[in-house]
Amino acid sequence: MQLKVLLNSELKQLVAAIREHRDLSHRLDLIASVDGVGLRTAVAILVRISREQAAAIAGLAPYDDDSGLRRGSRHIKGGRQRLRQSLYAAALPAVFYWNPQLKAFYRRLLAAGKPHTLALVACARKLLIFVNTVVARGTSCRSSAVTT
Repeated sequence: MQLKVLLNSELKQLVAAIREHRDLSHRLDLIASVDGVGLRTAVAILVRISREQAAAIAGLAPYDDDSGLRRGSRHIKGGRQRLRQSLYAAALPAVFYWNPQLKAFYRRLLAAGKPHTLALVACARKLLIFVNTVVARGTSCRSSAVTT
């Protein structure tokens, strides 16, 4: 219980420090406007980078396992563990409750025979792409639909 109080206190201090800078505060609000992204996840992904760089940094980019003529399966690897966990944790309720676009994407992947975990990782990557699109456009996700 004390750890939770400490973490919430540190999150509040971090958000207060971000709010002191107009551009960071605006980007934080844009990121948090994406359905399924809470304040904790928004703080974790505040940086602005390309969608490929974002996926690689978050550890959500698929990498091949090929050698010669052998074609191995694709795996996610590397990246920042905390960011990946934060996006995965945000994707779970977003897929089932909050984000209709991710719901449809998740169902389409399951219908294509993909396992639950793979579909959820793909949704976490798509959520990161949504966030980057919202920040790049400079408009709230709630004021205009984001499609990529």
